[in-house]
Amino acid sequence: MVRALDLPEEEARRVIETIASSGTFWIEWDQVKTILSVKLKQVLSDYPEAKMTTEQQSASLGETHQELVERLGEALLSFDEGPPFTLQRLCEILLSARSIYPKLSKLALALEKNLLVTSMLTSGSNQQMMIQDSDNIQDSDNPEKASEEGKLQSNLEQDGIDVVMRDTGETMAAVEEAHVDEGISADMDTLGEIGGPSETSSSPPISS
Repeated sequence: MVRALDLPEEEARRVIETIASSGTFWIEWDQVKTILSVKLKQVLSDYPEAKMTTEQQSASLGETHQELVERLGEALLSFDEGPPFTLQRLCEILLSARSIYPKLSKLALALEKNLLVTSMLTSGSNQQMMIQDSDNIQDSDNPEKASEEGKLQSNLEQDGIDVVMRDTGETMAAVEEAHVDEGISADMDTLGEIGGPSETSSSPPISS
Protein backbone atom coordinates (compact mmCIF):
# COMPACT_ATOMS: atom_id res chain seq x y z
CA MET A 1 0.00 0.00 0.00
CA VAL A 2 1.54 3.30 -1.10
CA ARG A 3 1.33 6.10 1.46
CA ALA A 4 0.19 9.59 0.51
CA LEU A 5 3.03 11.65 -0.87
CA ASP A 6 4.42 13.89 1.87
CA LEU A 7 6.41 16.20 -0.43
CA PRO A 8 5.11 18.74 -2.94
CA GLU A 9 5.21 17.60 -6.56
CA GLU A 10 8.07 19.98 -7.40
CA GLU A 11 10.15 18.66 -4.51
CA ALA A 12 9.38 15.06 -5.44
CA ARG A 13 10.55 15.69 -9.01
CA ARG A 14 13.73 17.30 -7.71
CA VAL A 15 14.43 14.15 -5.69
CA ILE A 16 14.11 12.00 -8.81
CA GLU A 17 16.22 14.39 -10.90
CA THR A 18 18.98 14.43 -8.29
CA ILE A 19 19.07 10.64 -8.13
CA ALA A 20 19.14 10.44 -11.93
CA SER A 21 22.07 12.84 -12.17
CA SER A 22 24.16 11.85 -9.14
CA GLY A 23 22.66 8.69 -7.66
CA THR A 24 22.24 10.36 -4.26
CA PHE A 25 19.25 11.32 -2.12
CA TRP A 26 18.84 13.12 1.20
CA ILE A 27 15.57 11.67 2.52
CA GLU A 28 14.61 8.27 3.86
CA TRP A 29 14.49 5.41 1.38
CA ASP A 30 10.84 4.74 2.25
CA GLN A 31 10.00 8.27 1.13
CA VAL A 32 11.99 7.86 -2.06
CA LYS A 33 10.22 4.59 -2.71
CA THR A 34 6.84 6.28 -2.31
CA ILE A 35 7.85 9.06 -4.70
CA LEU A 36 9.03 6.55 -7.30
CA SER A 37 5.89 4.45 -6.91
CA VAL A 38 3.67 7.46 -7.61
CA LYS A 39 5.87 8.50 -10.54
CA LEU A 40 5.81 4.97 -11.95
CA LYS A 41 2.01 4.93 -12.04
CA GLN A 42 1.93 8.35 -13.68
CA VAL A 43 4.40 7.32 -16.39
CA LEU A 44 2.59 4.08 -17.19
CA SER A 45 -0.73 5.93 -17.37
CA ASP A 46 0.64 8.38 -19.97
CA TYR A 47 0.78 5.69 -22.67
CA PRO A 48 -2.16 5.06 -25.02
CA GLU A 49 -2.41 1.45 -23.85
CA ALA A 50 -3.83 2.74 -20.57
CA LYS A 51 -7.00 3.73 -22.41
CA MET A 52 -7.37 0.54 -24.44
CA THR A 53 -9.79 -2.23 -23.62
CA THR A 54 -8.50 -5.08 -21.51
CA GLU A 55 -8.51 -7.34 -24.58
CA GLN A 56 -6.39 -4.88 -26.54
CA GLN A 57 -4.05 -4.45 -23.60
CA SER A 58 -3.57 -8.20 -23.25
CA ALA A 59 -2.88 -8.51 -26.98
CA SER A 60 -0.32 -5.70 -26.88
CA LEU A 61 1.30 -6.27 -23.50
CA GLY A 62 0.55 -9.89 -22.66
CA GLU A 63 -1.36 -8.66 -19.61
CA THR A 64 -3.77 -5.89 -18.73
CA HIS A 65 -2.49 -2.41 -18.02
CA GLN A 66 -3.62 -2.70 -14.40
CA GLU A 67 -1.76 -5.97 -13.98
CA LEU A 68 1.39 -4.38 -15.40
CA VAL A 69 1.13 -1.42 -13.04
CA GLU A 70 0.60 -3.66 -10.01
CA ARG A 71 3.41 -6.04 -10.95
CA LEU A 72 6.01 -3.32 -11.43
CA GLY A 73 4.77 -1.45 -8.37
CA GLU A 74 5.11 -4.52 -6.17
CA ALA A 75 8.61 -5.11 -7.51
CA LEU A 76 9.60 -1.58 -6.48
CA LEU A 77 7.98 -1.81 -3.05
CA SER A 78 9.71 -5.14 -2.36
CA PHE A 79 12.98 -3.30 -1.65
CA ASP A 80 12.46 -2.85 2.07
CA GLU A 81 16.05 -2.60 3.28
CA GLY A 82 17.44 -0.32 0.60
CA PRO A 83 17.24 0.77 -3.04
CA PRO A 84 18.14 -1.49 -5.96
CA PHE A 85 21.59 -0.94 -7.40
CA THR A 86 19.82 0.16 -10.62
CA LEU A 87 18.17 3.10 -8.84
CA GLN A 88 19.90 5.81 -10.85
CA ARG A 89 19.01 4.25 -14.20
CA LEU A 90 15.44 3.68 -12.99
CA CYS A 91 15.06 7.39 -12.26
CA GLU A 92 16.51 8.29 -15.66
CA ILE A 93 13.88 6.13 -17.35
CA LEU A 94 11.01 7.56 -15.31
CA LEU A 95 12.01 11.12 -16.19
CA SER A 96 12.23 10.52 -19.95
CA ALA A 97 10.16 7.41 -20.54
CA ARG A 98 8.21 8.58 -23.60
CA SER A 99 11.27 9.88 -25.43
CA ILE A 100 13.35 6.78 -24.71
CA TYR A 101 10.62 4.16 -25.18
CA PRO A 102 7.77 5.23 -27.49
CA LYS A 103 6.03 1.89 -26.94
CA LEU A 104 4.80 0.80 -23.53
CA SER A 105 5.88 -2.79 -24.15
CA LYS A 106 9.51 -1.64 -24.53
CA LEU A 107 9.25 0.52 -21.42
CA ALA A 108 7.82 -2.40 -19.45
CA LEU A 109 10.80 -4.57 -20.42
CA ALA A 110 13.26 -1.85 -19.39
CA LEU A 111 11.54 -1.34 -16.05
CA GLU A 112 11.51 -5.07 -15.41
CA LYS A 113 15.26 -5.28 -15.97
CA ASN A 114 15.83 -2.50 -13.45
CA LEU A 115 13.35 -3.71 -10.84
CA LEU A 116 13.67 -7.48 -10.96
CA VAL A 117 17.13 -7.47 -9.41
CA THR A 118 18.33 -8.74 -6.05
CA SER A 119 21.37 -6.55 -5.37
CA MET A 120 20.93 -3.37 -3.37
CA LEU A 121 23.03 -0.25 -2.98
CA THR A 122 25.40 -0.28 -0.02
CA SER A 123 26.41 2.63 2.19
CA GLY A 124 29.12 4.92 0.89
CA SER A 125 32.45 5.38 2.64
CA ASN A 126 31.34 8.72 4.08
CA GLN A 127 28.28 7.15 5.64
CA GLN A 128 30.39 4.32 7.04
CA MET A 129 32.72 6.89 8.62
CA MET A 130 29.73 8.67 10.11
CA ILE A 131 28.53 5.37 11.58
CA GLN A 132 31.99 4.71 13.03
CA ASP A 133 32.16 8.22 14.50
CA SER A 134 28.73 7.70 16.01
CA ASP A 135 29.88 4.42 17.58
CA ASN A 136 32.93 6.15 19.05
CA ILE A 137 30.75 8.86 20.57
CA GLN A 138 28.42 6.24 22.05
CA ASP A 139 31.40 4.36 23.49
CA SER A 140 32.63 7.50 25.25
CA ASP A 141 29.17 7.89 26.77
CA ASN A 142 29.11 4.23 27.81
CA PRO A 143 31.97 3.55 30.27
CA GLU A 144 30.96 -0.08 30.71
CA LYS A 145 31.24 -0.78 26.97
CA ALA A 146 34.52 1.11 26.80
CA SER A 147 35.76 -0.92 29.78
CA GLU A 148 34.81 -4.17 28.07
CA GLU A 149 36.66 -3.12 24.92
CA GLY A 150 39.64 -2.19 27.07
CA LYS A 151 39.59 -5.65 28.63
CA LEU A 152 39.44 -7.21 25.18
CA GLN A 153 42.44 -5.23 24.05
CA SER A 154 44.19 -6.16 27.30
CA ASN A 155 43.52 -9.83 26.62
CA LEU A 156 45.02 -9.52 23.16
CA GLU A 157 48.18 -8.09 24.72
CA GLN A 158 48.10 -10.29 27.82
CA ASP A 159 51.22 -12.32 27.01
CA GLY A 160 53.42 -9.27 26.71
CA ILE A 161 52.01 -7.73 29.85
CA ASP A 162 52.53 -10.95 31.82
CA VAL A 163 56.20 -11.01 30.88
CA VAL A 164 56.66 -7.45 32.04
CA MET A 165 54.82 -8.12 35.26
CA ARG A 166 56.80 -11.26 35.96
CA ASP A 167 60.11 -9.52 35.28
CA THR A 168 59.11 -6.65 37.51
CA GLY A 169 58.09 -9.04 40.27
CA GLU A 170 61.36 -10.94 40.10
CA THR A 171 63.32 -7.70 40.21
CA MET A 172 61.38 -6.47 43.23
CA ALA A 173 61.87 -9.82 44.97
CA ALA A 174 65.60 -9.64 44.34
CA VAL A 175 65.76 -6.11 45.69
CA GLU A 176 63.82 -7.09 48.79
CA GLU A 177 66.07 -10.11 49.30
CA ALA A 178 69.14 -7.91 48.99
CA HIS A 179 67.74 -5.54 51.59
CA VAL A 180 67.10 -8.47 53.93
CA ASP A 181 70.63 -9.82 53.43
CA GLU A 182 72.11 -6.39 54.06
CA GLY A 183 69.98 -6.04 57.17
CA ILE A 184 71.13 -9.44 58.50
CA SER A 185 74.75 -8.65 57.76
CA ALA A 186 74.44 -5.30 59.47
CA ASP A 187 72.86 -6.91 62.52
CA MET A 188 75.59 -9.56 62.73
CA ASP A 189 78.29 -6.93 62.46
CA THR A 190 76.64 -4.94 65.20
CA LEU A 191 76.38 -8.00 67.44
CA GLY A 192 79.99 -8.79 66.72
CA GLU A 193 81.07 -5.33 67.77
CA ILE A 194 79.01 -5.52 70.92
CA GLY A 195 79.94 -9.07 71.81
CA GLY A 196 83.66 -8.82 70.90
CA PRO A 197 84.90 -6.71 73.80
CA SER A 198 82.72 -8.57 76.28
CA GLU A 199 84.24 -11.90 75.32
CA THR A 200 87.73 -10.46 75.49
CA SER A 201 87.21 -8.98 78.95
CA SER A 202 85.53 -12.04 80.43
CA SER A 203 87.92 -14.67 79.10
CA PRO A 204 91.52 -14.40 80.34
CA PRO A 205 94.28 -15.20 77.91
CA ILE A 206 95.43 -18.78 77.94
CA SER A 207 99.07 -19.16 78.86
CA SER A 208 101.14 -21.79 77.26
